[in-house]
Amino acid sequence: MSLKSINPYTGKLIRSYPEYTQKKIDAIINATHQDWQKLKLTSFKERSVWMNNIAKALITEKEALGKLMVDEIGKPVKDAIAEIEKCASVCEYYATHAEGFLEDELIETEAQKSYVSFQPIGIVLAIMPWNFPFWQVFRFVAPALMAGNAGILKHASNTSACALAIERIVKQSGFPENSFNAIIISSSKLEETIKNPLIKAVTLTGSTGAGKKVAALAGGLIKKTVLELGGSDPYIVLKDADLQMAAETCVNSRLINNGQSCIAAKRFIVEQSVAKEFIKLFKAKMEAKKFGDPADTNFHLGTMARTDLRDDLHKQVLSAINQGAKCILGGYLPEGKAAFYPPTILTNVKKGNIAYNEEIFGPVAAIIIAKNEDDAIAIANDTSFGLGGAIFTKNIKKGETIARERLQAGSCFVNSFVKSDPRLPFGGINESGYGRELSLYGIKEFVNIKTVYIK
Repeated sequence: MSLKSINPYTGKLIRSYPEYTQKKIDAIINATHQDWQKLKLTSFKERSVWMNNIAKALITEKEALGKLMVDEIGKPVKDAIAEIEKCASVCEYYATHAEGFLEDELIETEAQKSYVSFQPIGIVLAIMPWNFPFWQVFRFVAPALMAGNAGILKHASNTSACALAIERIVKQSGFPENSFNAIIISSSKLEETIKNPLIKAVTLTGSTGAGKKVAALAGGLIKKTVLELGGSDPYIVLKDADLQMAAETCVNSRLINNGQSCIAAKRFIVEQSVAKEFIKLFKAKMEAKKFGDPADTNFHLGTMARTDLRDDLHKQVLSAINQGAKCILGGYLPEGKAAFYPPTILTNVKKGNIAYNEEIFGPVAAIIIAKNEDDAIAIANDTSFGLGGAIFTKNIKKGETIARERLQAGSCFVNSFVKSDPRLPFGGINESGYGRELSLYGIKEFVNIKTVYIK
């Protein structure tokens, strides 16, 4: 069996990658474990130098690495280069802060000395998606390696070139040779890989369905997991919002990565009294976003990552319309082989509609009208997900209260779109997953929090 990378703009095969045999996978895991024995004994100072080498390599190669994303998933070239730059920033962040994050914490007890120490646990398996094929990986790689853990990457089947590029860059950085390895496998071989006793933990970014399967398997083996799953992020527009700014921000968030982002805005919940004006502004700004060749900087949007994903998205749109939603922009399949889908707006979306309940992973906005502020918050929380959310209001104190106390999600932003930042913890609740990535909290997910007591 081979894993295929197909250019979603041209429809042409880029390359086929033979799937690794189980024997080869086991050999890679064994080699990674052997080099972890060296890595865990290295100092933070050494790891910091190596991690900064990774950051430098990313910046040096950002155009070439960005082109891999343009070719494999149709990401607009400017966005692709920006993604590489963000990866370099997370490497620099942990190179600077990891030692402080993981320094011993003295605890006053009746003992002569007692403290908490943070020790690496071994190999962490990362199961990563195609939508941000470098950023998703590096927000795991940087804290994991700086903590002294080793990593195995199982990337999405259509981003093998990205996976191997990451492996190469880490191997050339100075870290022990097999501190990090990519394995080219389909999901069918994941179970055997997770069961390998040298795999100590699993982190997954992907769908809720995939997360449930991995969590059940890893849990049965008493292996820790961190899951960053789907989202149907609500953006609440209150009647006192700056509507021009809110519309601009909401459109930009909905169309991040051609709409294929777990934290992109999905549901736009607007107070009734300003709904007409907001929809007018929102539609005008969505109409202005043009799609085309992702390698051409004149276009805002590229393609979706695969034609099957585009076709599934269109089925969701048609189902939403059949259930009573009104399509006021887009909602059609463009001609040609490219996996394009136009910016699309659905209005008259109500409870029970597929666009109200499901995650829509593409450039499709669902607008829901709320009677008032309390109704808007109730609608925002009426979801099985809980990844991110945003509130738009000129009353900053009220916005903060809603974000802190009333909106149920892992990240809540006021007058801004939800984004991941190396300095802030990132993750969700409910069917959006558990555990946190990034910041102090992310690096402590996969360490042995060890009590040391000396009488």
